[in-house]
Amino acid sequence: MPRAEVHKLMERMAIPAIAAPMFLVSNPALTLACCSEGIMGSFPAHGTRSREEFQAWLDEMVDGMKRLEDAGKKPAPWAVNLVVHASNPRYPGDLELVEKYKVPVVLTSKGAPGDAIKRIHGWGAVALHDIANRRHAEKALEAGVDGVIAVAGGAGGHTGTINPFALMNEVRQLGDSFAVVLAGGQTTGRDVLAAEAMGADLAYIGTRFIATREAMAAQAHKDMILKTRATDVFLTASIDGAPANWLTPSLLAAGIDLDVLRTTLPGKIVAAQENKKRWKDIYTAGHGVGNIEDVPDAADLCRRLVAQYREAKSEMARALGAGAAA
Repeated sequence: MPRAEVHKLMERMAIPAIAAPMFLVSNPALTLACCSEGIMGSFPAHGTRSREEFQAWLDEMVDGMKRLEDAGKKPAPWAVNLVVHASNPRYPGDLELVEKYKVPVVLTSKGAPGDAIKRIHGWGAVALHDIANRRHAEKALEAGVDGVIAVAGGAGGHTGTINPFALMNEVRQLGDSFAVVLAGGQTTGRDVLAAEAMGADLAYIGTRFIATREAMAAQAHKDMILKTRATDVFLTASIDGAPANWLTPSLLAAGIDLDVLRTTLPGKIVAAQENKKRWKDIYTAGHGVGNIEDVPDAADLCRRLVAQYREAKSEMARALGAGAAA
């Protein structure tokens, strides 16, 4: 059963949470810091500028995981995100490297995973695929994935639009033999427990990790994360052709008229944005941004998340116990 394979990996984790792979944010340093504290770390292959740099990152991960183990740590598994869409010219080469290094978890996105799943399973890895609705989930499961990453409304960067409760219910209608990772708006350990209560196996936390010392995000991006709230998050498909959540102050700084953006056809790139680089100078964040008030070391943040999760779980157990006694 695919879900059982995911649960085997979870035995090595302090809490059921993944630090989501984020373009121009995630890197080996952030990934290793998360793994060291029992949270699955990840980064996107396309976050590197070349095959050579990607290979260097993989080397850094292998060496870093060994150092953690030699130091007596029991690190959580790590993962790499692969864009499997035909428009990604690096995909075949990146998959080849992921196979060579036997990356334990592969997060596929933006396309049908297809033949990649058989190769991923060939070296004993777990495959999880991004979905934003039930039909996406059906297609991913037909391809043989071990689980789906349900990207609900409120996720940072490329996002779904469906309420997380509704999305979880629709996906779980397809069965319980596969794992579900819930993404969108989660920033605390309490949120991780809530995702479990909704039927998810794991929570996907992205935006909270932008504001960490190890993250590659520009300082201006981190500063903006601290100053903004959920109402400052703007959803549009007219920046890079796919629905994504952007921070309004960065759109305004790029000279983009929000009224024009609201009326621009999906997929049509806004002309005023041509002088700014997407994702680099226009910043993303999810709806959980308003709950972020500091820029800690990633390891410290992970320990905080673990403590919050355990405290929330204890509170829930006490509440349920009191209810049963009554």
